Amino acid sequence: MRPDRHEEGHAGERGEARERRGGRRERRGGGGSGGREERMVPRAEFRSYYGRPILKKPRWKAPHMPGYLYLGGLSGASSTMAALADATGRHRLALTGKITAAAAATAGAGLLVAELGRPERFLNMLRVFKPTSPMSVGSWILAGQGGFTAAAAASAVTGIAPGPGRVAGAAAAVTGPLVATYTGVLLADTAVPAWHEAYRHLPLLFAGSSLASGGAVGMIATPRAEAGPARRMALLGAGLELAVAGALERGVGLRESPELVSEPYRTGRPGALLRAGRALTVAGAVGTVAAGRSRAAGVIAGLVLTGGALCTRFAVLYAGHTSAEDPKYTVVPQRERRTVA
Repeated sequence: MRPDRHEEGHAGERGEARERRGGRRERRGGGGSGGREERMVPRAEFRSYYGRPILKKPRWKAPHMPGYLYLGGLSGASSTMAALADATGRHRLALTGKITAAAAATAGAGLLVAELGRPERFLNMLRVFKPTSPMSVGSWILAGQGGFTAAAAASAVTGIAPGPGRVAGAAAAVTGPLVATYTGVLLADTAVPAWHEAYRHLPLLFAGSSLASGGAVGMIATPRAEAGPARRMALLGAGLELAVAGALERGVGLRESPELVSEPYRTGRPGALLRAGRALTVAGAVGTVAAGRSRAAGVIAGLVLTGGALCTRFAVLYAGHTSAEDPKYTVVPQRERRTVA
């Protein structure tokens, strides 16, 4: 009796399986090989089902998300700079910081709403407060920062209600550092390997970049005689940004597969952007040293530092995209964890 096609298919599959098992057997070589065993199976390639990534690529896109990251950091650093300038009697620098903080917070919120698609989505995030969620906590911090900086800037410009304006400025100085760094925590709380494994680096990297950005705008918009604190802030931020970015590129401080996980920050478009950001930051820091003697040098240094901060934010975004699209950045650390366990 002739078997049907279904049975023939199963027989063919069994034959192919036997052939594969035979090909996987280790064959002993002849006299020339000295009995050495030769593995016939090629090295495994990191593939996923149907050629699709294991992780979904983050939907955050440019320029909305990098712009939001930059503006949030600028607002946070500028509000801190304004409070310190107020306390030391540098009223022109304080005014620059308050206006910059309010404008950056407003523009950053606009980019975030544009990224979300509808304004009510941001309002919906304020319906609850969940301390274990970086998104929930960050939404409340951002809302507070926007309100405090707007009140402080309005009072400084109009001269109305100076007392409440100073209180709002002091409150913005508290929320400012949180706004500058919480986005690093937010990115690290995802499953994207290049972000998740860099949970120690991203908040510090964003803090340094934010300080450099705030100091840069302070140098650009403030007379040289009052811009001393802005120059020092820019130098401090540039140094921190360079140190953390260098550690991230080398994999220093990464727990698992440091050479592999840091690879997206060294190669391709994110690697090129991070190197460009480093070059601009170094050039801006050198120009900042000369800015104490020249107003023009301060303006140029501020613009160069701003370019470096933007390159860093774009590099972090694209590094996350790269690590999510390639399965090896997910598979290799998982295998290492399983081997250790």
